[in-house]
Amino acid sequence: MSPNPNGAPDTSVAQPPDEGRLTRQIVLLSLAAFASAVSARISDPLLPQLSLSFAISTGEAAHAVSAFALAYGLLQLCYGPLGDRYGKYRIITFATLASLAGALGSALAASFQWLVAARLLSGATAAALIPLSMAWIADKVPYERRQHVLAYFLTGQILGVIGGQMIGGIFADLTGWRGAFWCQLAIYLVIGSLLARELRGTPTIDHHPDTGQPRPGFVAQLRTILADGWSRLILASVCAEGALLFGALAFIPAHLHQRYGISLSLAGTAIGMFGIGGLGYTLFAKPFVQTLGEKRLAGGGGLFLGVAFLLLLWADHWLWVLPAGSCAGFGYYMMHNTLQINATQMAPQARGTAVSLFASCFFFGQSLGVGFASLVIDRYGVAAVFASSALLLPLIGLFFARQLGHRHNRPEGYARNM
Repeated sequence: MSPNPNGAPDTSVAQPPDEGRLTRQIVLLSLAAFASAVSARISDPLLPQLSLSFAISTGEAAHAVSAFALAYGLLQLCYGPLGDRYGKYRIITFATLASLAGALGSALAASFQWLVAARLLSGATAAALIPLSMAWIADKVPYERRQHVLAYFLTGQILGVIGGQMIGGIFADLTGWRGAFWCQLAIYLVIGSLLARELRGTPTIDHHPDTGQPRPGFVAQLRTILADGWSRLILASVCAEGALLFGALAFIPAHLHQRYGISLSLAGTAIGMFGIGGLGYTLFAKPFVQTLGEKRLAGGGGLFLGVAFLLLLWADHWLWVLPAGSCAGFGYYMMHNTLQINATQMAPQARGTAVSLFASCFFFGQSLGVGFASLVIDRYGVAAVFASSALLLPLIGLFFARQLGHRHNRPEGYARNM
């Protein structure tokens, strides 16, 4: 068994019999994360075109973004228990194939209300992919390896963030916004087929050792997680992070297009630097984790995010988005990866439920952030949103880092959650 940082054994982890097979399965989960991230970010560069096509404001067009995030967040409360009960890899596979419906509905939308409904469906099905993948990896990988393995897995998500922005912008310029959703459908079809093949070929893929203890019901699991103050702090922090970061990030392509007159494809590619910055963290996650530790990663990540939004706020040329986006991506994954690793230990015996609740709070925060930011932008302009993120994101990172320091100094540490 593998000890956590405070020495308590993590009895929830199954030792993988085949490291090569485990690596292949994690790569496939990373591809699923790619598809989910593409789906989440593909509509960001489309907002100006959706605004023109349906004769609505940019703030109203952003409902296509917030609808996805809202459904994504709410459905976590279903997928977590389903994954714990029926198998996380199995539910991920079924949800990837079910995501074809939302992509098809978006591509065929005859009205903006239809598009919003299709985006709701897309969020509802994509909701299973990243959180359950994280929980499955946490079931298989010991704690001391888990943070950098999760970071490598998130490479797929980062490439999806880049790809979603680029696909949305390129297709908006070349074929119109419908082409972006047809591309999304093709991505889900290919990756869903690969996951289904792996599931059929590995009947024991969701095997997890029986601890001999009865599994509590969903309400009891939620009550246990929410009764713990540390769990509540993690959930509140990730909710605020999602609201302040992605509430602002969703409007950057439209801001670049409207203020500087650059094409939507170039705007989407430029903000793709967010993903490049994220790759800079995940590719070197292991030495970062070993050298800096969780506390410095959380605090430093928040500071990087603050600097990124200050650059956007003071920029007098669109090229400033390149270093700003890279800085934001690097800082985000420093802080978010630290929140994630702590979330995997909130309830090890019901990890699917715990990590899905974490993701639910994250995307609920995103939905609130995009909705609130759209109101602020329509009334005060985008600078007010960037300034709020520049001020508050560093405070969140530094506060969580301080709480980590207090917690790691306690003798019981994570042990009380085991």
